[in-house]
Amino acid sequence: MAPPKVLMVAEKPSIALSIASVLSRGQMSTRKGSTDVHEFSGIFLGTHVPFKVTSVIGHVFSVDFPAKYQDWTATDPLDLFEAQIRKTESNPKAHICRHLSQEARGCRYLVLWLDCDREGENICFEVIESTGFNANEAWNRIYRARFSSVTEKDILKALDSLVEPNRDEALAVDARQEIDLKVGVAFTRFQTSYFQGKYGNLDSRVISYGPCQTPTLGFCVQRYLQITTFKPEKYWSLHPYIIHNGYDLQLEWERGKLFDINVAMMFQKLVTEDGLLEVTEISEKQESKSRPVGLNTVNLLKVASSALGFGPQMAMQVAERLYTQGFISYPRTESTAYPPSFDFSGTLSALAKNPTWSNYVQGLLSDGYHKPRSGTDIGDHPPITPMRSASEDMLDTDAWKLYQYVCQHFIGTVSPDCKYVRKKVEFSIGEESVHCTGNHVTVKGFTSIMPWLAVNEKNIPSFTKGQKIEVSKVELYEGSTTPPDYLSESELISLMEKNGIGTDASISVHINNICERNYVQVQAGRRLLPTTLGITLIRGYQTIDPDLCLPDIRSFIEHQITLIAKGQADHFRVVQHVLEQFKQKFSYFVKKIENMDALFEAQFSLLTDSGRILSKCGKCLRYMKYISAQPSRLYCGTCEEVYYLPQKGAIKLYKELTCPLDNFELLICSIPGADGKSFPLCPYCYSNPPFEGIDALINTAKTSAPGKIGKGAGMPCSLCPHPTCSNSLVSQGVCACPECSGTLVLDPVSAPKWRLFCNMCNCLVLLPEGAHRISTTQEQCPECDSKIIEVDFNKKATPLEDGATLHRGCILCDELLHSLVELKHGRFGFRRGNSRGRGRGAIRGRGRGRGRGKMIDPKMSFRDF
Repeated sequence: MAPPKVLMVAEKPSIALSIASVLSRGQMSTRKGSTDVHEFSGIFLGTHVPFKVTSVIGHVFSVDFPAKYQDWTATDPLDLFEAQIRKTESNPKAHICRHLSQEARGCRYLVLWLDCDREGENICFEVIESTGFNANEAWNRIYRARFSSVTEKDILKALDSLVEPNRDEALAVDARQEIDLKVGVAFTRFQTSYFQGKYGNLDSRVISYGPCQTPTLGFCVQRYLQITTFKPEKYWSLHPYIIHNGYDLQLEWERGKLFDINVAMMFQKLVTEDGLLEVTEISEKQESKSRPVGLNTVNLLKVASSALGFGPQMAMQVAERLYTQGFISYPRTESTAYPPSFDFSGTLSALAKNPTWSNYVQGLLSDGYHKPRSGTDIGDHPPITPMRSASEDMLDTDAWKLYQYVCQHFIGTVSPDCKYVRKKVEFSIGEESVHCTGNHVTVKGFTSIMPWLAVNEKNIPSFTKGQKIEVSKVELYEGSTTPPDYLSESELISLMEKNGIGTDASISVHINNICERNYVQVQAGRRLLPTTLGITLIRGYQTIDPDLCLPDIRSFIEHQITLIAKGQADHFRVVQHVLEQFKQKFSYFVKKIENMDALFEAQFSLLTDSGRILSKCGKCLRYMKYISAQPSRLYCGTCEEVYYLPQKGAIKLYKELTCPLDNFELLICSIPGADGKSFPLCPYCYSNPPFEGIDALINTAKTSAPGKIGKGAGMPCSLCPHPTCSNSLVSQGVCACPECSGTLVLDPVSAPKWRLFCNMCNCLVLLPEGAHRISTTQEQCPECDSKIIEVDFNKKATPLEDGATLHRGCILCDELLHSLVELKHGRFGFRRGNSRGRGRGAIRGRGRGRGRGKMIDPKMSFRDF
């Protein structure tokens, strides 16, 4: 009888490799799949068994509405609160579900190595569903590994203490996903359709709402309003000066500030007339500045923004990379307390090998390190900790800066406290009290490794009690109160944490969203300045329903979700209760939208007053206006219709050609960059795809036709199956893309650097240089069914014999043409491939049979249209 097989699934390919390398001690074989599969033999539960270790790539599934709710014009946003939702594969091209199902065949044990947070727990059950494992079967066993780093010690410890996956935590994530999807999409669709259909210079692709995103914006706008409504007020303060034992000192007045100049001048006169200071009290006090507690995610994000110079989203990306490379522990944690079993000595010993701080760490090891302060144990992960030594040349600049801080913070937690003596001398003059203070550091402690937190040394001269000293001058300082500054990212993170907005995993995402949607702009010092759009939105919510932009509701939702995670509340009831609340708020919001609209009208230009004349409407034959501000769109003032366009690229009129379906003038969209592409489109077809069943193809081609906004479904001519249009896929398509399920289409305006582009991905094929003209024909290659193209070479650069210039052939099968083309990727994920060096397979990719099946339907070829 064959031994039972064990399938292990990690959250990322790099984690799977680390796990397999540790458990196999490097003795493994690796084969390719949707993600790599590492195979070896070892001991599991006391039995020698074969192992397979593979991974997913984040979430296997994403949550969305069924197809019938995708059309913005055909769906009332209110209906979305009652709509059923569905889970679909997050990355269909990766085929992760099929991969997991295949690898699970014949396996008895499933061990889940997903990240140990709620999201990871949710992915556990996505993996279970994809593999088809059933924990109720007597022969099936499902285990959960809990770990905080990918070091050998942590991996082996996790394997020895396997647990069951936690369904309650997974359901908590399901609840948040459903609530955020339904609430966010309902409000976003309504707002976007209403305002973008009326105003032309909003400069945002969507007018979005989010239960977390909007309160986050609210904090920024609240600070902005505090600044703009602030009224400065003058104040006065006394600044007595003395010269004593070589020191020129300014003394501090106990009263601080006065807001009445006459009273301040009276005190100045009393002090000046007296002229002599008497020392009334001298005190010295031992002070201590405590070392930091363990580092959690929120504090890491704040330091990254305030001190390291990069935003929360980037900080999390860098931290994730350091984690997967094994340099730091899991970077998503709320805990600041180390577990009792934590190996401080081992971690310090690893850091002692790093020359950056080796002397200091070796001193700690020899003199004895200090036990960290008691932090907060949330029960998720230990604080973020360095796991192995790295040098500056091993990491990029940002990664090194973040890694260096993590190391310094950890070393600081086990260092002595900083100790200093605080000396205060108090004086009396004219019945007024003044003083001076000095600091003398006796033990630097943790500030030696974290010098930015050091106590400033300040020396003052010696005094004796009762001593009298003459005042050299008494200034009456005039100042004005100042408003607070705009919120910094660090301050915003603190507010979000305090008010329960977002989690350690999502705070960076919410901040990034309000930046990307042009609600705030990041200024110098990473301070957040709200835009006119962001301010108007928040003021609009305040006029209709302030709850929509306050943190209270979200805090309540997070509390309920936490109860689900703990098994103390029913998932279905929580979701229904929250959705019913927001459904009522949405209905009221729609009824009162005029209140918000009045604010928009005062700040933004109407569509009728925006844009420039560009092309003719196919319905009324009047010219439409092109609105270049995001979202890019056309507006017909006569028909009062809006037509959305791609959100990337320059838009121009295309030779005054018209669409044979609707008579709208065609446009050409040119993606910027040397490796960009150009494609024609009909504005009406782009917003209203005329062919049944094309939506799935459009969704696959989002990268080629970006900008699915509002009504805009995003169908350019390169996806259109119209049989007679000279710009359609049928006319301009040449052959199957070797990289995806798309079709290589002739770029109509790429001369003289002719090229084909994929209508799905970023693949480009550079056609022969020196061609005067290249066009497609209606002939097909008898060998592979690709289109025959016609190339008219320049006379001076023709590769043809006898000086001929005209040549017809297939770029896959014609030896001459194939030798002159080059495959490369576009600006995203650039990879070069030259057919001259790689042979015919350079373009043919995964076989000639693909030439038939990658246009619209797997059973269709060009001949079928």
